[in-house]
Amino acid sequence: MTTYCEYCNTHPEDTFNRDYHDTQYGFPLTDDDLLFERLILEINQAGLSWITILKKADNFRKAYHNFKIAKVAKYGEKDVTRLLNDAGIIRNRLKVNAAVVNAQKILQLQKEFGSFRNWLDQHHPLTKEEWTKLFKKNLTQYPLRYSVIHMTHAI
Repeated sequence: MTTYCEYCNTHPEDTFNRDYHDTQYGFPLTDDDLLFERLILEINQAGLSWITILKKADNFRKAYHNFKIAKVAKYGEKDVTRLLNDAGIIRNRLKVNAAVVNAQKILQLQKEFGSFRNWLDQHHPLTKEEWTKLFKKNLTQYPLRYSVIHMTHAI
C-alpha cells in the first residue's frame, strides 16, 4: 500500500493533495472555525473522493462565509436555497442542513465548554469507534462515520 507521502511524491501534478498534505493534514487545529471547516468538508466528502472536496474547498469557504460558526448557525431557508444552487460546492440538502445544524450544536458546545476545541480535547484520546459514537451523540448524524477519520487528525 502506498503511503500518503509516497503518493504526493509520485504524483507531482496533484497540487491539491500536495498542498493539503503539506499545510493541513496532520497539523493540529485550535481555531473553532477551522475545526468546523474540517468537519463540514469531511461531511461533504462522504461518497465522493477527497480530491473533489479539495478542488472545491475555496468555493466552500466563500459559500459558507469562511465557516464562521456563528454566521452559519443563523442560516435560514434563503441561505440553504443559495447553497443548493451554488455549482461550486456539493449541492446535497442533507449535507447543507448538516452544516447548519452542526453550527448550532457547536455554539451550544462552545457555551458549555468554552470552545469546540475544548470539547474535543476533553474527550481525547478516543478510538475511531468512540469518536464516532461521541459525534453521533452530540452532532448531526449525517454522515459522521466519514467525518471522524479526518477530524481526529486535526486534534
